[in-house]
Amino acid sequence: MAAVQRQWGITPSISWTPPSDFDISHNEALIEELKSQGNYEAPTETEQKTALLQRLQRIAIEFVKQVCRKKNLPQATVDAAGGKIFTYGSYRLGAYAPGSDIDTLVVAPRHVSREDFFNYMPLILEQMLPQGAIEEMKPVPEAYVPIIKLVISGTDIDLNFTRLAISSVPLALDCRDTNLLRGLDERELRALNGPRVADELLELVPQKKTFRTALRAIKLWAQRRAVYGNIAGYPGGVAWGMLVVRVCQLYPQATGSLIIEKFFRIIGGWNWPQPIILKEAEENSLQARVWNPKIYASDRYHLMPIITPAYPAMCATHNIGHSTKKIIIQELTRGGDIADKIHAGRLQWKDLFTKHTFFTKDYKYYLSVISGSKTKDAQSSWSGFVESRVRFLVQTLENQGSIATARLFNKGFAREHHCRTEDDIHAVMCGDMQFQAANVKTETTDNINDPRHNAAAQGNADGIATLNADGEATTNDSEHCALFTTTYYIGVELSQESTKKLDVSEESRDWKDQQCRQGGYRDGHNFLNITPTRCYDLPLDVFGHGEERPVKARKKVNRNISATSHKRDLDTAGLEV
Repeated sequence: MAAVQRQWGITPSISWTPPSDFDISHNEALIEELKSQGNYEAPTETEQKTALLQRLQRIAIEFVKQVCRKKNLPQATVDAAGGKIFTYGSYRLGAYAPGSDIDTLVVAPRHVSREDFFNYMPLILEQMLPQGAIEEMKPVPEAYVPIIKLVISGTDIDLNFTRLAISSVPLALDCRDTNLLRGLDERELRALNGPRVADELLELVPQKKTFRTALRAIKLWAQRRAVYGNIAGYPGGVAWGMLVVRVCQLYPQATGSLIIEKFFRIIGGWNWPQPIILKEAEENSLQARVWNPKIYASDRYHLMPIITPAYPAMCATHNIGHSTKKIIIQELTRGGDIADKIHAGRLQWKDLFTKHTFFTKDYKYYLSVISGSKTKDAQSSWSGFVESRVRFLVQTLENQGSIATARLFNKGFAREHHCRTEDDIHAVMCGDMQFQAANVKTETTDNINDPRHNAAAQGNADGIATLNADGEATTNDSEHCALFTTTYYIGVELSQESTKKLDVSEESRDWKDQQCRQGGYRDGHNFLNITPTRCYDLPLDVFGHGEERPVKARKKVNRNISATSHKRDLDTAGLEV
């Protein structure tokens, strides 16, 4: 009698066919390409991260003990208190690139508070780590989930904190135990959700090695094609990971290369808004809100719902709008066509990972959303807040009948400018680059990875007012006033029915006014503007190595066309804001 095959996921698998020799060689070629793209770190770097996490585990235990002693708890309680470090995100899933940060969570017993975390942990880190190992340490107490951003011996660490309503946190604690959620508030639930989802994903996938190879490739593809990032309205790393898990469940014995081929066709052809669900919903007496469009009206508006497997189930892609959905499906279709040609030997794996053409040829018209502040700290939070709100401007533009697509680029561009007068500041906020600091490199928000920016971008506006209340504008010996800006670009594709002059001034003004009424905005200290930009006027620093800025086309006069012709000329259409 044949062995009963396990069902992975909520439906039976499509195929249990073992890989062929071709599949294996095809997969080896994929892995070699990923290595050539710099997607695997050296073994020594992996060993260093493992040793660092072991040291952080010892620090977590000592931190909990010291807090317990400060509170004069009995020695038996101190000895049993414990404390544990969990990892999550790309590191926990095993699909991380060299130099990527490690998301960690310190889990403490109920005796330890978030205030204790910020009061004691920084000092304990300095005491227990080798001298000079801490290259950077930024506590972010205003973040919704407490975090200390660290760089330790060249490794970026996001050290988050939560506590459980129990007296002891042993090393053997399994964070997937739903009973641990009892007595937790919303912040504590959110903090614990990261490790719980990551651990569930690894339990729900048939072959971890296959999953990790496929996820590395899909993440690299999504990043190169600029369809990566939850805040901008695209799937984030966890959401892409859940999609890969679902395809792995349908093909339990497939290689990573075959999973990728199936991925593009299955996910690209998915019947949205039918949700992607990895396991049957878990019934629980905790009464936490779980994703359910039958009960919650807001859940019915999710366009591409991908549901987390850990209780309480949530939609990881609620930020996706109509334009981003359209772009994602277009890219999935394109990826599927390329994967088919790779399988047929007409293309190579490197062709799947070619960079996007968002700035070089995709659009003629852009809206530049420019946020600015007179201090760097203030800009960190103000730009993060603005980033969290740009998608609402995109949604407003999508409802403009003359706009076919409004696509937000998934990264902001941070710049520093040296201004002398208020007129100079006004010019910068209108897109003028003549005052940009020549000795300061433009950086994208993902590379900066500023914790205060990220905290604000993830929905915490409380910290902005605090930051803006402190600090003076930066000046130098030449009496220049520094202005720090972050610009987000929206590519706009006009519909065939639109007029030659598209006026979005009302939509832009309403959105701008709304943001300036909240988020800790201070007039004269923070700035916000939306300005139209033609493709040939884009700043040079948005183009990568080897890319060229589009050139303004010369108009051709066709004497055979009547001056009264009403045929729409795309080259002369424009935007007004």
